[in-house]
Amino acid sequence: MAAYASGYSLEHTPTWAIALVSFILISISIILEHLIHLIIKWLRKHRKIVEAIERLKSELMILGFMSLLLTVTQDAIIEICIPMKTADTMLPCRKRTTNDTATNLDSCSAKNASKVALVSKHGIHQLHMFVFVLAVMQIVYSFLTVSLARAKMRHWKAWDEETQTIEYEIANDPNRFRYSRQTTFGRRHISTRTASPVYVWIKCFFRQFFHSVEKVDYLTLRHGFISAHFSARNSNFDFQNYIEQSLEEDFRIIVSISPVMWFTVVIFLLVDVHGWHVYLWLSYVPLMLVLVVGAKLEVIVDEMALQMKDINNVTKGTPLVCPSDKLFWFGHPGFVLTLIHYTLFVNAFELAFFIWVSTQFGINSCYHEHRSFTIIRVVIAVAVQVLCSYVTLPLYALVAQMGSQVKSKALAKILKQWHVEVRERRRKQEKLVKSFSFRHRNKSSEWGQGNKSAPEFSSTLGESNRSYDEGEIVEELEHSVKTKASSSSDPPSFV
Repeated sequence: MAAYASGYSLEHTPTWAIALVSFILISISIILEHLIHLIIKWLRKHRKIVEAIERLKSELMILGFMSLLLTVTQDAIIEICIPMKTADTMLPCRKRTTNDTATNLDSCSAKNASKVALVSKHGIHQLHMFVFVLAVMQIVYSFLTVSLARAKMRHWKAWDEETQTIEYEIANDPNRFRYSRQTTFGRRHISTRTASPVYVWIKCFFRQFFHSVEKVDYLTLRHGFISAHFSARNSNFDFQNYIEQSLEEDFRIIVSISPVMWFTVVIFLLVDVHGWHVYLWLSYVPLMLVLVVGAKLEVIVDEMALQMKDINNVTKGTPLVCPSDKLFWFGHPGFVLTLIHYTLFVNAFELAFFIWVSTQFGINSCYHEHRSFTIIRVVIAVAVQVLCSYVTLPLYALVAQMGSQVKSKALAKILKQWHVEVRERRRKQEKLVKSFSFRHRNKSSEWGQGNKSAPEFSSTLGESNRSYDEGEIVEELEHSVKTKASSSSDPPSFV
């Protein structure tokens, strides 16, 4: 009975039990792998964030390899013995009593009462669970971030389509002169007190919570982006699609975990000492970062409005802003993305640690000795996730395009889509011309029938003519991409 109490090896385990457990594990793994494959296939079909999912898979492989290393090396780890006095330093909970030590004997304690194992077998199992919870939270946070950001950006499509209407062209007539301060964009961002940096930062700090991206901001920044990187003929450029493609590249960075962040996790685990309340102070770091980043992005829009007013007090047509890397910290828009990435990672780790502690040790464990601290940490973690995903990240996706460089990868994807659309429209035009020529040769009765469909022909012909214009735009955009790629490079990454 003593042998059964301490556990028995596989050589004394029924084969049906071994086969059953193996079958369940293999089946679950195959189902998960097939499910991920179907998700990627669906995302690729709908032109969604496939590259970010692939990057997330690589990060999960790292977590899986960490778990495998723990399994392989756990026997060697529990054989490492350290003095009892050393084991009682920097504990996450209160110092254990003699009774607690007696009930947790290990191989080291059995050999020498003054020594204990570096990490017990049960402790390694709990580390396994921490790695698992961290992997699950990485997946949940990634999809939650993507979903909230896209939900906020969904109505931008209607704003982009509005630029092709006659009403928009009339409202932004190139021959119309206005004072910069009197434009809708100017009234929103320019006032008599905007000369004070303190006032601008306070105003922008609170603006990020209410109407962070208005239609006038989107249309003005869109016009500035097209004017800076292309010619005025490209007014029908799909800016919203370009932002989505650009944000897909950024998502690859957001879902990744750099070596620096892994070492940050190690430091967080190191300083989790009883009485220090490190995780309470840690929860404020993402909150402060996301608030400062959001305010900075709003300040950039205000600064572009002030520059527009300083350059020319009179605006002709649509207000024109000038994109520049100098508006961003250290002259690199990518640094803002680094701060957002770090914010989301620390926030995910904070919530993952809370869930792991609650499931492994219970809600009444020493980790939750101060219940008020625990509630504050959870509330801040949820608030930061919603604020960063739904407000700050979409705002960054728009304002980040106001840098000096254009993202060639995102633009290349749009060019491919445009090529397909132009080819389809040209095919329709060729079929229409052939059909109309055939009808023109027929008798007067067929000519009368052709007159009935004249309005339809007129609308389709206008669409086909538009396809030729877009064909010219595609060629111009291709030339622009090549020029940008040869003359400039992407800003360096800090991650």
